[in-house]
Amino acid sequence: MEQGDMKQTGSMGGALAAFSPIQIFVGGIVGGILVLCTLGFFILLGMVLKGGVGNALAYNGNTGNTAPVVTGDNTQGPINLAPVQNDEHIRGDKNATVTLVEYSDFECPFCGSFHPTMQQVMDKFPGKVRWVYRHYPLSFHPQAQPSAEASECASEQGKFWEFVDVMFNNQEKLGDAFYKETAASLKLNMSKFNDCVSTHKYQQKVLDLQATGDQAGVQGTPHTIVVGPNGELVPISGAQPYSAVESIIKQFVN
Repeated sequence: MEQGDMKQTGSMGGALAAFSPIQIFVGGIVGGILVLCTLGFFILLGMVLKGGVGNALAYNGNTGNTAPVVTGDNTQGPINLAPVQNDEHIRGDKNATVTLVEYSDFECPFCGSFHPTMQQVMDKFPGKVRWVYRHYPLSFHPQAQPSAEASECASEQGKFWEFVDVMFNNQEKLGDAFYKETAASLKLNMSKFNDCVSTHKYQQKVLDLQATGDQAGVQGTPHTIVVGPNGELVPISGAQPYSAVESIIKQFVN
């Protein structure tokens, strides 16, 4: 067996001697690329078969690289969603049987396009659905954290949802001056609001809410988790059309 191996090696050495060093070098590079392409193909095929590619696309919506897609089922594994507290930002009947927990970012364009969808859901299912808003400011959005903190300062004076609606309707204006302008238009106590914003009173609260999103498997915004009457959890990744959200809700309500 060893002699046979040696003969093969000797024949190969003779064949290689027929080529120049440059030809051998180029051939090695081409061979390496072909091997990598082959490995990549089988890795990609495995992701497709397991649904991995779909999940990756679903979370790229906030970068503008691709349109988000529906995740109609829990493909991310168990969801560790922090229980909703009575003092959270809840729109709709607090005793509604279905809860939509949305992790969102005021500067995220897809969050802005998804906001009217959530408003439509509330209009379509009065008394049956409640909407819980949780901050998830993305690091590459410079106004995400400041706007989230400003919304908490507005909430302190009972105007959270009004402030939220204005932010999503005017994403191109986000900035300190606009937060003050909005607060004034909502007739907030400006001294109290300005002091709240300048001292970053709610910075930690925003970060804590974002941490619950990390815990729940959020990787981008918007990310909504539908909670059914018996604790069922259905994630919705990205800015889905109303019809997609409605079809999930109708699994739990008439």
